[in-house]
Amino acid sequence: MYVKIRALDVVRAPPERMGDELQVVVKEMLQEKLEGRLDKKIGMFIAILDVVDIKEGRIMIGDAGVYYETVFDALIFRPKMQEIVEGAVVEIVEFGAFVEIGPLDGLLHISQITDEYISYDEKNAKLITKETGRTLGEGDKLRARLVAISLNERDPSDSKIGLTMRQPGLGKLEWIEEDREKEKEKKKEKEREQAKGTEDKETNKAEKKQEIAEKKKKKKE
Repeated sequence: MYVKIRALDVVRAPPERMGDELQVVVKEMLQEKLEGRLDKKIGMFIAILDVVDIKEGRIMIGDAGVYYETVFDALIFRPKMQEIVEGAVVEIVEFGAFVEIGPLDGLLHISQITDEYISYDEKNAKLITKETGRTLGEGDKLRARLVAISLNERDPSDSKIGLTMRQPGLGKLEWIEEDREKEKEKKKEKEREQAKGTEDKETNKAEKKQEIAEKKKKKKE
């Protein structure tokens, strides 16, 4: 989801910053220009990490600024289809939950939460499963898979990301832990039954041996 990239861009240093340290000016201009910007091919620029190289400046007729071709490192948010992510619920609505995943929110539709029927508790802002009574509310942390991505370059906040939890190993983190504990108990119970079955077999064998020995003893008498 987060990647570090090395990129190239042209930065304009304004005339009023000519006396400042060039490295600082160029980095600040890059931050102002790119941080928070979304590019469908690259992703969203989260932070300009470092200015690697600044080429010789160029001037343009009618512009008092100086233009520098610059190589820099940046931290990028790049969601990928089928990627498993963890996030926190930021809003509960009748049709599902909005989940914060990095700088953007994803929609976890009510049909993609669980196989159970789910009701909406508007008063307490919660989604409640019918059979198990599990709840999903604001602040809850969960693990989900990205199943739909539509990024909006002009308005990143209007980007659409679809999530699902209807797969093994996904869900509210508390639910995952509960299911893991149940599986452990089932495994232990199965092991106990197997051990008891083995013990019963050994007991039956011992009883049969004893019965045969007693019959032989009676015959001799």
